[in-house]
Amino acid sequence: MLNRRHLRVKVLQSLYAYHQSNSGDIKQHEKNLLQSIDKVYEMYIWMLSLISEVAGYASTDAEERANKHLPTADDLHADVKILSNRFIISLQQNKEFLAAIKKYKVAWDFEPELAKSLFIILKNAEEYKEYLQKTGDTIQTDKDIIKFIFKKVILKSSLAEQVFEDKFIYWPVDKDVLQALIAKTFKNFAYDDPEQNKLAEVTGNWEEDRQFIVDLFEQTIRHNDGYQEMIGQKTQNWEPERIAMMDTLLMKMAIAEFINFASVPVKVTINEYLEISKEFSTPKSNSFINGILDKILYELKAQNKINKIGRGLIE
Repeated sequence: MLNRRHLRVKVLQSLYAYHQSNSGDIKQHEKNLLQSIDKVYEMYIWMLSLISEVAGYASTDAEERANKHLPTADDLHADVKILSNRFIISLQQNKEFLAAIKKYKVAWDFEPELAKSLFIILKNAEEYKEYLQKTGDTIQTDKDIIKFIFKKVILKSSLAEQVFEDKFIYWPVDKDVLQALIAKTFKNFAYDDPEQNKLAEVTGNWEEDRQFIVDLFEQTIRHNDGYQEMIGQKTQNWEPERIAMMDTLLMKMAIAEFINFASVPVKVTINEYLEISKEFSTPKSNSFINGILDKILYELKAQNKINKIGRGLIE
């Protein structure tokens, strides 16, 4: 699921888009921010649907083999055990999943060869052959082959990779989150009764997390000039054009958290943005951002502008 670091990255992406655009419509960019979170969940539903499609292709494959001009005995009696896989059946009966399929209009007709090509890889895998021969399956053992389909078939497929990259602009960034959501789903689907199996949630507490990202986005924009002045005072020996835009945005977000997010410890804020800078900025950004934020934090504390409460007091 999306943790606070992922959420900060979403805010960073939205702030970057806001400053790069000619539109000063904060509400529209805020709407885009929330939609970017929903896109992660949509990607999750598409992936679950693809897993189901690959398993379901066993039926089509069996029919095609039976209708060959000279079918063998194996062709006439193709093993379709996976069609009764407990995870797949539970997923296909899940009300949340069915509602999301309808909401996002999920259908794979636009890429008809994808499920087929993935099933062929699955059919030739030793793990699948062993699965077909195994007896006494349970929901737990049934999940093993589905995990194999996801990790070793779909995620290893260049065609599947291309399809998701084309469909979801932030696929390279959100791919790790997707894997966490799928892993959570495997954990949640632990019961033979489909009613008890729940999909993963996009965040641990969406009501609280939604407020966090909206406030962080708005506060960073609202106090943009003031935060820019703070940064400017500490970077007087640097030419403005030499400071990466991502570095500036990350520092402004950190300052917003220092001042406006009483329950977030300053150490957590600094560590989070330093980690994000490693992925989204220059190789030297980490030490640069750390140095500037330390100076700004020292000054803010001297001015009694850092007021933390509860968990925020943790050093």
